[in-house]
Amino acid sequence: MVRLINDWNIDFLANTAYSMMRLQEIFTHIYEYNNPDLKPCIYAMWHANQFLVHGLKDKAHTSILVSNSIDGEVIARAVEKWGFRVVRGSSGKKGAVESTMRMLERLKNGECVGIMVDGPHGPLHKVKNGVVKLAQMSGAPIIPAHWYSPQKTFISLPSWDKMKTPFGNCNILNLYGNPVYVKHDATDKELADAKENIRTQLLELQNKAVEIYKEAKIQKLWDKKNL
Repeated sequence: MVRLINDWNIDFLANTAYSMMRLQEIFTHIYEYNNPDLKPCIYAMWHANQFLVHGLKDKAHTSILVSNSIDGEVIARAVEKWGFRVVRGSSGKKGAVESTMRMLERLKNGECVGIMVDGPHGPLHKVKNGVVKLAQMSGAPIIPAHWYSPQKTFISLPSWDKMKTPFGNCNILNLYGNPVYVKHDATDKELADAKENIRTQLLELQNKAVEIYKEAKIQKLWDKKNL
């Protein structure tokens, strides 16, 4: 069976994806709410909200974890063209260790990283161990992050996670939670508590987003941002 993505068309697909992202960028208006702007930090988001990184200001010093799959290669090349740095990783033990060490190095250099905490294959909304282990090793805080818009141009893709993306002119709110710190000598219970804290905050951000968006609309924050 011929794969739709292969070594022959991967550059074309990456360039096409990048061109689409740059075009959409013109029509995407993100307002950041409560971003503590800590550096270094670990932005933690559900897989469905991974494109929220578009709203981060310092792309050049933010690394995104992308899988080692051939599909991930397309994403990685497009994301790098977009201005981010990339760390490739996999669910296998060796790949996970290598990607963790690269992210650890970037955090120790004062950069930020973005991790989809329930990706790349789920289960949906279950925080995996990697993000708290990275925080434990680096000392960097975890910042829960969520994005939301009620507009019809904020669509869900037909994927396992119902990934959200703007398609056309769209005002979006990026919301950030409270920093979660993990001690270097954290116990198993403290690691489990940190995971639950992240999960709870992400779900709370999702629940609060509607009212915060309404208030932001009343205050015309997107208009003020573009002045």
